[in-house]
Order: sequence, then C-alpha cells, then structure tokens
Amino acid sequence: MSTQHAAPLNEAAQTRRAVGNILKGSAGNLVEWYDLYVYTVFAAYFQAHFFNSKDELQAGLEAMAVFSTSFLMRPIGAWFFGRYADRNGRKAALTLSVTLMSAGSFAIAVLPTTQQVGVWALVLLILIRLVQGFSVGGEYGTSATYMSEAATSKRRGFFSSFQYVTLVGGQMLALLVLVILQNVLGKDMLNEWGWRIPFAIGGVAALVVLWLRRSMEETVSADQIQAARVPAAGEAQPGTMKLLFTRHWKPLLVCIGITLGGTVAFYTYTNFILKFMNDTSGIAKTDTSVINFWALFIFMLLQPVYGIISDKVGRKPLLLWFGITGVLFTWPLLSTLSNTKDPFTAFLLMMGGLLIVGGYTSINALVKAELFPASIRALGVGLGYAIANSLFGGTVPLLGAAFQKAERVDLFFTYVTVAIAISLAVYVFCLRNKKSTHLDHEQGHAWSADRKDDDKDLVDA
Repeated sequence: MSTQHAAPLNEAAQTRRAVGNILKGSAGNLVEWYDLYVYTVFAAYFQAHFFNSKDELQAGLEAMAVFSTSFLMRPIGAWFFGRYADRNGRKAALTLSVTLMSAGSFAIAVLPTTQQVGVWALVLLILIRLVQGFSVGGEYGTSATYMSEAATSKRRGFFSSFQYVTLVGGQMLALLVLVILQNVLGKDMLNEWGWRIPFAIGGVAALVVLWLRRSMEETVSADQIQAARVPAAGEAQPGTMKLLFTRHWKPLLVCIGITLGGTVAFYTYTNFILKFMNDTSGIAKTDTSVINFWALFIFMLLQPVYGIISDKVGRKPLLLWFGITGVLFTWPLLSTLSNTKDPFTAFLLMMGGLLIVGGYTSINALVKAELFPASIRALGVGLGYAIANSLFGGTVPLLGAAFQKAERVDLFFTYVTVAIAISLAVYVFCLRNKKSTHLDHEQGHAWSADRKDDDKDLVDA
C-alpha cells in the first residue's frame, strides 16, 4: 500500500492492516457480484414478465441475451474506472462503482413489466443492465489491483484470493436467497412478485458497503496522483490509454490471454450450469438450487487454499493445473452431466469442474496485477479482463442457451475446451514461475529480496 513516506511496520502490524483493508475492499466485491448474479439466478421467475412467455426456452434465451448485453459495457467501465483509479486512487473508484450498482438493483426491484408499460419494460431493463455492466467492468480491475497492493508481500496469493471468495460468495448469496424464497414464498408468488425481493436486498447491501468503503486506506501514492494532474514534460500520464498502448501493450495481450479460457470455464461452471441442469439434464429447479449452493460454498472456501499453495510453489503451476485438466476433462464432465438426473451425481460433476477452475480463479487477479506497474495497473488489469470477459465469458450463457435450443450441446463442450486450450498456451509460453514482478519492485519481493530483474524483463510475453 502507499506507505513510501511512512515508518515501516512490523510483520504483525502489516498483516492486521492488510486484513482490515482486504475485508473492506472485498465486502464491496461481494455485493457487486451478488447484484450481477441475482439476475441469472432468478431469471426463470421473472423472464415471463419481460420476454416471450409462450415459449419457456425462447424466453430463457432472450433473458440470457439481455444478461450478455451487460458485458458490452465491461470494457467501457474498465477504461473509465481504471483511468479513474490510476489517477484519483483505488478508494474513489471502488466507492463510485458500488454506488452505481446499488442504484441499478433498486431500479430493477421496482421496474414495471411489459403487461404494465409494454416494450418500455424491456428497454428499461436493458438500460439498467448496461449501467450495472459498466459498474462491474470497473469493479474487477480496481478491486484486483487494490487487493494485490494491500496484501503483504509473502501472502499475496492468499490475500488476493479473497477477490474470488467474495465474487463466488456473491453468487452463493444469490442462490441462498433463492433457496429461502423458494421455501417461504413458493413458485407462484416468486413468479408473480417475489423475484423483486433479491434486487431490493442487493440495493440495501450496496449502501452498507458504500459506508464501509469510506474508511478504506488508499494504496496509490500521492506522487502518482500528482503526476496524473501535472505530468512531467514528455511523459504519458498515469492511467491513460497512451501509456498503456505505447509502453504496456505486451502485458495487456498476455492479460487477455490469461483471462480467455478462465472466464469461459468460470461462467460455465458457476453461472450457465444452473440452466444446463434444469433444461438439459432435466433436474428440478429446487434441486439444482441446492446443488449449486453447496458446490459454490466449497469452491469459495477453497480459494484461499489455492492462494496459499501459490505463495509456496508459485502462480504458474496452478494455472497449468487449470489449463491441462480443463482441456482433458471438460468434455467428459459436461457430457456426463447432460445425461444424469441424479442430484448427487450432478453435484459431484459440478464440483469436479470447480476444482479445475479453482487453479485459475484463486490467483488470476494477482497474476494480472503483477504484469503492470502501479501507474497503469488498474486500467491494464481492468481493460484486459473486460475485453476477454465481454467477448468470451459474457457470451457463455447466450451460447449455451442457443446450443441447447438447437440440441447441439456437444458443440458447447468443444467451445469451452478450445477456449481453455488457448489460455493454456499463454500460461506455458508467456509466464515464468517465481519471477520478479512490478509488485515485487514496488512493495517487497514475494520470493527473494535480492532479485534484480530489469523492468523490461518483468513480462516474458
């Protein structure tokens, strides 16, 4: 964190400080992703109010199409918030992003339906989802940067893994709300008006996080903020596209490659799989809700375990685990799942996929943050992630639903496998294990304090 002019803290004090800042930063991440995921989790209950209610599969396809449109705003949000965070500080950017997400959730909670205002209901829903996509586009890169910078040098893998603890926790919380409402209200009331409740909950939770984030410590130095306002002659300003594309385009491409397969696999096993179990496997909605909840709960708890392992063996071995096992087992896992109706078997298959994906999710934010210097980190991480996420991750529910409707889910299995294989090539050829990074140079070495790598050798792209 930004302590260049402060007295050094002992290890225990550094850890306490890191824990406090990580908790405040990750709480917002939790709410942001809850608000994002609650849409897909409750889509089956509200889709008839906005989409083609005569054909359930068609309505589901249209609902997933709207979900995918929010990803169009990810790169724009990443650019805006990344630039904002690199020039004004991480705290200011994170506070603004959660404010926008809160407003969007409240808006959906009171949104009129097509029966009330006709096509305007769909138009308003799409606009709200675009705003939320813009917000999340900024949240990922800024929170990934903040958690990596706030962590202690020897435990960066452990601390930064909490980004996906809260990211997965957001989806798990959405599923928990679904299970509770299914048992309290029942199907008819959920279909009629109960689907509005989870969006209202998300809006209130975001307001609480907004208050918590006011006490976060800033990790950007005063010198960097000053340089953004009054740049030196001939120097590109921090947080600008000029700086990113002229001096850091290689790590940007690596960042996109790291993300591509991981985001496709993540959205397959944590997001689309709920609809996959319902429509392809034929498992009851009440059962799939419970399956997803417990699988994601275990997956969430495993993130820090993977992070600790990375602090011991390095980041690359975990990415290789994800890439190799993802290529080998995606097809067998998904094809078997498509033909099972037993809830416990479905749980084991989903858990198998999540154990593979954990090699990516637990450390990907840190790996990307290590690619860039502080002056361009939030923009580089956010934009690289958003580009890959918008083109590949965000289209997973839409593509999956389209392949389901065409009765060619085998092509979807191929798509996921190929995406993972592309990222595996990036892990093998563009990353080195336990190498000196920009974070090491700025805030202490994770592996060896006497490493002397030049900045130009920080990324082997």
